Order: sequence, then structure tokens, then C-alpha cells
Amino acid sequence: MSDNEWPRQLPPPDHGDWSEAPHSRGRLLLAAVLVITVLLVAGGVAWRLMSNGTSTPAAQPSAAPVPSVSSPTVTPCPDPELVVAAAPEIAPVIEKVAADLKPAGQRCAPIVVRAEEPGVTVDAKEQPDVWVPSSSVWLRIAADRKHSFQTSGATLAWSPIVLAAPPALADQYAKDGKTAWTTLIKAVTEERVPVVNMPDPLITTTGLLSVHGVHAATALTTKDPGIAQLRALTLRSRLTKANADPTALITQMTREEDAGSAAFGVGVFPVVEQQVVAYQKAGHKVSLTPAVPVDGQVEADYPFAVRKGVKTGLVEQLRTAISRPELAEAGFRTEPTAGTARLPESAAAMLTPAKQWAGFQTVAFQVLLLIDNSGSMNEKIGAGPETKASLLRQSGVSAAELFNEETTIGMWYFGAAGAADPAHTEVVPFGPITAAVDGKPRRQALGEAIGSYRPRTGAGTPLYQSVLDGVEAMRAQAQPGRPSVVVVLTDGDDGGTRFAMSQQEFLKRLNAGRDPARPVQIFAVGYGPGADLKSLGEMAKATGGQAIGARNPADLASAMAKAFLATRSS
Repeated sequence: MSDNEWPRQLPPPDHGDWSEAPHSRGRLLLAAVLVITVLLVAGGVAWRLMSNGTSTPAAQPSAAPVPSVSSPTVTPCPDPELVVAAAPEIAPVIEKVAADLKPAGQRCAPIVVRAEEPGVTVDAKEQPDVWVPSSSVWLRIAADRKHSFQTSGATLAWSPIVLAAPPALADQYAKDGKTAWTTLIKAVTEERVPVVNMPDPLITTTGLLSVHGVHAATALTTKDPGIAQLRALTLRSRLTKANADPTALITQMTREEDAGSAAFGVGVFPVVEQQVVAYQKAGHKVSLTPAVPVDGQVEADYPFAVRKGVKTGLVEQLRTAISRPELAEAGFRTEPTAGTARLPESAAAMLTPAKQWAGFQTVAFQVLLLIDNSGSMNEKIGAGPETKASLLRQSGVSAAELFNEETTIGMWYFGAAGAADPAHTEVVPFGPITAAVDGKPRRQALGEAIGSYRPRTGAGTPLYQSVLDGVEAMRAQAQPGRPSVVVVLTDGDDGGTRFAMSQQEFLKRLNAGRDPARPVQIFAVGYGPGADLKSLGEMAKATGGQAIGARNPADLASAMAKAFLATRSS
């Protein structure tokens, strides 16, 4: 550029009287300085390019990196001051309150809320600072596992457990918003309700409280705790899913186009009332009908618990900020419900039946029932009119309902009175429990046969021969994926017939017939003080089964329930 040339954006200098416009002269001088600076910088860059011998600029040291506009440097958030775990249904309320407590203009939240089922929280390696489970029971369970939480203030909210289903299905077990667990069990056994789902009782409050409700309800139907347990397990044996997610079932309901599809899709399932209220408010195509089980009414409650050692003002701020109107708007109750059953103080009392339900295997079993038909079963129990046989009839009728629809089953009586009598007699032929026997369903035939059970006076006990024959018969029926079991019920030991043999001979023959490709397990119930539990235990052990004793004949139903659970958890 020559001395006479100026950049295009600037006019030629005016050599007139500058004193007349000093502000104009200042602007021109500033512009000239900027232009010169730009030219010097540009010249320096060009010189470095040429001296580098390439069109790429040589790397130059920099005092500080310049942040990229497209990906600015973001300082990670520090660990939160307070970590809260809350049951999924109440977590949104707490998340909103926690967000409102974040100071204005602060990017990082001091409170983090995670939504998770209580069973997940109690098993977590890192425990939260604050915990809002859906039942105070979980605090007792946590204490047993050496987690120390202390409740702060009153319970936040309540929500009863209800049985929910599309209206057409709800009509089969509910009326005017009420039902009973025993009504549902009856509807299931009569096949009026084809699908029942429940959540995992070791993970969810809904599942845990529902199992307790079912057992509490069946206990009201009989003085015999064993029969009550058999009736409760009847529902467990008919569940379509025992680890269903209520939230997922409700989400599935939102996608259904008609009530019929929903009925066979989600069926009947327990859920906290709050989730039904939220569903109804959303106005979905298929409605959801809730019904409270009045014979075992249980309720979720939501305590605010603080882990021992946690000290921060945020705890009290959060606790105080959770308001009753917000909880009510979300569908929770702000007062406990009248008539709700009191839950056991012991965590073990709640967990024992829950573990049985969770460990129960729903598989297609092949079962042969061997029932002792010898004369000793007619013996009286105590001074009353009850006999061993009458107790068996009572327990057996309830036990007949336990087997699910995939079961294949048969029943023999064993006992011989004369020299020419066979060791055992087929009472109900082996076959699918849903198939007909003499024009009636096999389950019905089984129940009627047990109900009319009358042992033969004077008959001996061909126990060993009957077991050998039963195992061989079941081995012939073996199918892949269908476990085969022989369930034996006897009040004595082998003897009194032409089939008698030593225990050594019996075990030798039992082991000689073993076929790893076609395994058959023995589950034996020793009934009364005369039962040879030692021999029953050895025969069961030889096949991978189990022997269960009912020394007191009045405990027969409990022993049968234990045997049933043993076959399903082995």
C-alpha cells in the first residue's frame, strides 16, 4: 500500500480546521490505529506462514487455552449434600419439592432423589441419607440387616392396597368397590378369573403386603393354620406372574384398545390405590376398577426416615416442604384408613411367607400321590371323634386345589388286607389335571376321591413296594422340562403284608433303578408318632427329595403345605 492510499472504509484525511470538530478527529485517529494494528497482526501471521515453509501455521505457545464456543468447559457438579431414596409412586412429589429447594441461579442440585422399590434400597451397598419407603415394615427389615434409620416427624401419607382389573373382570370378584382375598381365590379355582398377577414380595411393598393380606384372610376361614396356609398357597399356585411390575401393568393398560384385551393381558393385580387414582385422572380408554379386600385389608404408609449420622439442615427443610395438599393432589391419603390390619412387629413374620411365595416355582409338574390306606389310619386322635383319616380328608380337599393348570397328576392308595391283595390301587388315573375323568375334570375327581377316603380296617402297609412301583411308573412318564415327583403320605412303616422287605433291600432296589436321564424325586410326609421318619428320610434323600414329619396328626395340613412348597422350590 502506497502512502497515498487509504483503506476503503476510511475517507481521505481532511486537512481543514480540525479544531472545529475535535470529536471527529478522535474517531478518525482511533480508526487509523485499529487498521494499523490489524495490518501488523496480519503481516506477522503471513511472515510466520512463509518462514514455516507451509500453509499451516507453526504451533505457537499460548498462555491460556481459549474455550471452544461449541463445547464449553463445564465444571462437574460436586457430590450432592443429600441423597434421598423414595418409593416410585411418591418419588415425583419429593423430586419436585427437592427442586424447589435448590438456590436460585445454582446449577448443581444439593438434593438428589432416586426412585426405587424398597427391596432394592434395603439391599443396596450404599444406603441413602433419607429414605421414604412405601411401608414402615421395610425399616424393620433394614434394621435386621444392620442399616440404621430413624423416622423424622409424622408419616407422610397412606395408600391402601387394592385389587385392580378392567371392569368386566372385576365383576367376577368385586362389588361396590369391595372384595375379599378369599373371593378372589374362589373365582380363580372356579376359573372365572383366568389371569392374576402379583409383584415380587421381596422387592415391592405391594407384593409383601398382599402376601400378608392373603394369609391373614385365609386364617379367618379355619381354625387349622395348616389348612389356612394351603388355601393361601392355592392363589400362589395360580398366579400367571409372581414378579409382575404394577407400573408396567398400568402402562400396558394405557395401550389397550378394549377392555377384553386388557382383561386377558393384565388380568387382576394388586396395586396401591394412589396409582389407580393417577390412572383414572389421566382419562384412558380402558378404565381400571379398584376394590379393597375387606378380609385382609392392608395399607402402604410412607415414613420419612433419616440414616444414623446424617446431619444437615437440608433434611429438615425437605421434610417441612413436603405438604399434605401436594400429596393429596398426587392421589395419596393424608390420614390412615380405618379397618386396616395391624402388621407384625417382627420382620421375620412378614418375610417368611414372602420368601415362600418368591421361591415358589411355577412349572409343569408330573405328580403321583401315594396315600396310606392301612387300618392304622382309622385310629382316633385324642378323646374327640377325629381320626387320622378324617383329618386327611379335610386337608386333602384343600390340597387338591393347589396344583396349577399345567400339572399332570394321579393318585394311588396303598394297603393290603389279604394275601391276594395288590400293594396299591389306582384311585385317579394319571393325566392332565384339566382333562376329564369319567366325565368330570381330574381336579374335581381328585377332590371327591380324597373327600370320600376310608382306610381299610385290618390292612397292612406295603410302603416300600408301593414306592418302588410308583417311582417306576413315574419314570416311564418322564418328559423333558416336566419334573416328576412321588408324594408319599403314611402314618407307619413297611410291614404287615406279603410285600414286606428290609430297608436295606428297598434302598438297594431303589438305587438300582435310578436313571439320571429320567429322575424322579420322593417327597414323604410322616403322619403321626408311628411314622418311620428315619426310613422316609433315607428314601427321600436317595432321590434328592425331602421328608417332612407331622408327629402331631393335627399338624397334617401344615406338613402337606411344607411338602408342597418343598416340591416347588427344589
